[in-house]
Amino acid sequence: MSTMPSKEVLERVYGESEKSGERFTHLSKCFAKQFGDAEVEFFTSPGRTEMIGNHTDHNGGKIVAASISLDTIGAAAPNGMGTIRILSEGYDLIEVEIAGASFVEKKSGTKALIAGMIEAIVKSGFTVGGFDAYMTTEVIAAAGVSSSASFEMLFCAIVNSLFNENKMQLSDCAKIGQYAENQFWMKSSGLMDQMACAAGGAILLDFSNDIKCEKIEASFDRLGYDMVIVNTGKGHGDLSEEYSAVPSEMFQVAGALGVKRLCESSLDKLLEKLPEIEKKIDNDRGILRALHFYEENRRVEEAAEALKGQDSNKVLRLLEESGNSSWKWLQNCMSKSNEKDQKVALTLALTEIYIKRINDGCCRVHGGGFAGVILAVIPKEKTADYVAYISAYVGKDNVYPMQIRQTGAVSLGK
Repeated sequence: MSTMPSKEVLERVYGESEKSGERFTHLSKCFAKQFGDAEVEFFTSPGRTEMIGNHTDHNGGKIVAASISLDTIGAAAPNGMGTIRILSEGYDLIEVEIAGASFVEKKSGTKALIAGMIEAIVKSGFTVGGFDAYMTTEVIAAAGVSSSASFEMLFCAIVNSLFNENKMQLSDCAKIGQYAENQFWMKSSGLMDQMACAAGGAILLDFSNDIKCEKIEASFDRLGYDMVIVNTGKGHGDLSEEYSAVPSEMFQVAGALGVKRLCESSLDKLLEKLPEIEKKIDNDRGILRALHFYEENRRVEEAAEALKGQDSNKVLRLLEESGNSSWKWLQNCMSKSNEKDQKVALTLALTEIYIKRINDGCCRVHGGGFAGVILAVIPKEKTADYVAYISAYVGKDNVYPMQIRQTGAVSLGK
């Protein structure tokens, strides 16, 4: 019989123990029903919010991100076989033979993701053995809060605890998740999602030279605000081409500047060589995206300092500027493949109307953009009112008030 996570552990992670305790009791029962009795270990991995630093990681930029209170949880135990068996609630059982992971068909959903992580773990010099796991999640799928990265970091937490004596570092886990997405999903994702899910709390990430990660003591709760994630009603699972165009166009501008990534040059050099670059690449959108990169990096540094100093007015102003830049310069608030479907832009417009009426708060596109979700930062005394307001347009089930979670992807004990 497994030992459930203690009340103290649950209260530290979730701020309460009753509702969370029910979730882990359910998890334990479902594991036993699917896989039989075993001494299971319990794990949690949060989703993430990108507070500021939209589409900068791939070009060596900076981001302030944070774990959020929506999470993926799992119960896992070694099975003594060379096979990993995972059942995510609401989906079919997935089985991957460790020895045959490299031969799993790529771009084949979760099975490919697992196979990619197995290959990356082995290539990184760590150990992976057979285990059974039952998982369930609150993280919104295909909506910009990193359900895939939350799953990846939960997988890494399981492998780290069961087979590696927790020797895998945050950056190891992040690179393992990225490898799986790049090489087995054929998706050009960066490392921000994985790092934010794995680390816990707010972090300042710098991708200019490997990965630098600095913890920031940041809390919207202390500032008197709630974060509200609003799912605009359409996922972004079919928009890989749109996402891939962002880094590739920035790389194109970087090449015209004589460097590989934009972080190796500067805004001043771009402005100086702009007429020459315009002729060389004939891509105004790419140039706008490069301008966004440099200005966004500046905003990230200022926002990190403002968060540390609990300067709420400056934090809100910088987040608003970032959102406007994403909308106008980066141009990831609509998809060119279906220009009439502008759920992100429409939901931002409706939220801006609300914010102007209360004269407080801010909003911005969240995550990769093009479709999916927005982030609103609303004064706590107005959160319930905003939820009711925006729910009339997107449905109450698509509105998620939340806070920054201080615990990353971890084992909660046996």
